Amino acid sequence: MRSGPRRHANRPNSTTRPTLVVIGINGQFPGPTLNITTNWNVVVNVKNNLDEPLLLTWNGIQHRKNSWQDGVSGTNCPIPAGWNWTYEFQVKDQIGSFFYFPSLNFQKAAGGYGGVIINNRPVIPVPFGWPDGDITLFLSDWYTKSHKDLRKDVENGVDLGVPDGVLINGLGPYRYDDNLVQNGISYQIINVEPGKTYRLRVHNVGISTSLNFRIQNHNLLLVETEGSYTVQQNYTNMDIHVGQSYSFLVTMDQNASTDYYIVASPRFVNSSWARATGVAILHYSNSLGPASGPLPSLLGEDDPSFSINQARSIRWNVSAGAARPNPQGSFKYGDITVTDVYVILNRPPELINGKWRTTLNGISYLPPSTPLKLAQQFKILGVYKIDFPNRLMNRPPKVDTSLINGTYRGFMEIIFQNNDTAVQSYHLDGYAFFVVGMDFGVWTENSRSTYNKWDGVARSTTQVFPGAWTAILVSLDNAGIWNLRAENLNSWYLGQEVYVHVVNPEKDTDESNLPDNAIFCGLLSSLQSMDFGVWTENSRSTYNKWDGVARSTTQVFPGAWTAILVSLDNAGIWNLRAENLNSWYLGQEVYVHVVNPEKDTDESNLPDNAIFCGLLSSLQR
Repeated sequence: MRSGPRRHANRPNSTTRPTLVVIGINGQFPGPTLNITTNWNVVVNVKNNLDEPLLLTWNGIQHRKNSWQDGVSGTNCPIPAGWNWTYEFQVKDQIGSFFYFPSLNFQKAAGGYGGVIINNRPVIPVPFGWPDGDITLFLSDWYTKSHKDLRKDVENGVDLGVPDGVLINGLGPYRYDDNLVQNGISYQIINVEPGKTYRLRVHNVGISTSLNFRIQNHNLLLVETEGSYTVQQNYTNMDIHVGQSYSFLVTMDQNASTDYYIVASPRFVNSSWARATGVAILHYSNSLGPASGPLPSLLGEDDPSFSINQARSIRWNVSAGAARPNPQGSFKYGDITVTDVYVILNRPPELINGKWRTTLNGISYLPPSTPLKLAQQFKILGVYKIDFPNRLMNRPPKVDTSLINGTYRGFMEIIFQNNDTAVQSYHLDGYAFFVVGMDFGVWTENSRSTYNKWDGVARSTTQVFPGAWTAILVSLDNAGIWNLRAENLNSWYLGQEVYVHVVNPEKDTDESNLPDNAIFCGLLSSLQSMDFGVWTENSRSTYNKWDGVARSTTQVFPGAWTAILVSLDNAGIWNLRAENLNSWYLGQEVYVHVVNPEKDTDESNLPDNAIFCGLLSSLQR
C-alpha cells in the first residue's frame, strides 16, 4: 500500500477549493478494501509518500497478543517520510466489518482510510441468507481546509465548526436541492438489480460528526456491527457515530419509477448544517428516472432520546456462531466477577499550561518520544507511569503519560461520563467490549441495576451522549498495551486517550516478540541500523551492537544507507543480489568468494547430478 497526497477533483459543497488534496492509498480515495478470512495471516507493506511521518491503525482488529502491529503512537515508532514498513498480523477468531486509517498528526481529516472485511470460514455459516452483493460505504464529514490547517486550529482552540460537506465514498452530494448543492459535483451511484438483497457495510470514518444513515423507501436489516452478529431488526434509519461500523441487509423491493436517495446527515444540529448532508443515489437497473423531491425525513433530528433508545435496541445474537462454531452467547459475560472499575469523565478543551488540551479523569495524555511498547520491551524507566486514576481526582488537570493498570485475565468495568456538549465516541484497541448500559444523567452505583447482562452487543466503539454515561464490560484476555481513545479526532488529538497495560506477570510468551523490522525512535533511536544520507566512518557510532536482528534480506531506503555485519563461516561462493527483480535482472548482483585455503573438506563435493554448461558443456552426459 502506498500512501500519499492525491488531488481529488470533487467539491463537497464549496467553491473555495475546487480541487481537494486528500491522502490516497494506492492512488485511491477511499483506499482499497482488504478482503480476508478468519485466522488468515495478513501482510501489508506501507510506503509513506507523505511529507510527514505516518502510522496506519486497524479499527476493530484485535491483534491477539500482538500490539506491536496496532499502528498507534504508544506501540509503534512512526514510519518516516519516504520509508517502507510492513505490518504482519493474524485476524485471529474475528469476522465482520472494520476499517483502517492514519492515526497521527490529524491525517485522518485528509482521508487515508479504507475497509477491512473478514469473512467467515467456510465451515461456519453466516446467520442469514447469502446476499447477492457486498457493498462498502464510507461516510465522512469533510472540511476544505488541509489537515495541517485543521490541526493548527484545534491547537489554537478554534472550534471545527460546520463541515463543508459530508462525503459518501469520497464523493460529494447529489444535487437534490438547487439552492443547497452546486451543479457539477461528483456523487456516488450504487447500481443494484431489482429483487436482489445486498449487504451494505457502512462506516463513519469522519472526524467529529455523528451521522444518520438512511435509504429512501428501503428498510435496513441490521445483521452485524464491528465483528458481532446482532439480533436481526429492521430500521428505517441508523445513527452511526464517529468510528462505528454496521452491516445491513437491504432488499431491492421497491418499484423502479425513479432512483432513490442514500442519505448521511449530521445529528443533533441546527438548520445551519443543512448544507452538510451527504447524498448518494441507489439506482435500479430498470429505473425509469432520476431521484427527485425532498430527502427522506428524520424525526427528532435534534433529539438524543430517540438515538439512545435506538442504541439500546441493538443486541447481540446469542444463538449465532461467528468466528467459532459455538454460539456467541456461550460466553456468559453477565456472570463474571468484575475485578477493576474505572469511571472516566471527559471534559471539553481547556487551557493547561497555556495550551488547549482535553482530558480524561483530569489527565491529558502526552505521547512520549519512545513508544510505550518499546519502553516496556527494553525496560526503560521514566517513560510512563501506571497510575491512571479510576475516578476524577480533586486536583487541577495536568498533562502526563499515565497508563491504566489492567489485570491480566481480569474483567474490567468502564463507565464513560460525557461532560461535553457533543456526542463523543470511544474506542478500545485489542478487544471487543460489551455495551451493557447507557442513560442520561450521572452514573451511580445504582445504575448497575439497569445493565443488560445477557445480550449487550460486543463491539469496539461506543457512543456517549452529552450529559450522559455509557457502561462497558471487557475481558482482559489479550496481553499487550492497548489504546483507549476518543474517536472524535479533535478530542483525541488534544489528549483524550490513555493506554491499558495488560501483562501476564508469569508468562512472557503470552505476547509476540519484537518484530524483526521494528523501527526505533526516541531514547532507542541509536538502535536503528539505517539512516538517510551518505554513510561515513562516523556512521558506525549509530550501529546497534547488541541485538540487531539476524536475517537474510534487508531494505535500503532511497537516499539512505543500511549497514550489516556478517560472519563468513560458511565456505563457498555465495550470491549477493538486489531482490527487486528488475534491478537484479539488469546486473545488480555480485558473488562473495569464501574459501578455507587450508582445508578442502570445508565444502561439500560436486553433486552426482550436477548440470554442466558453458565451457564445460562437453562433460554433460
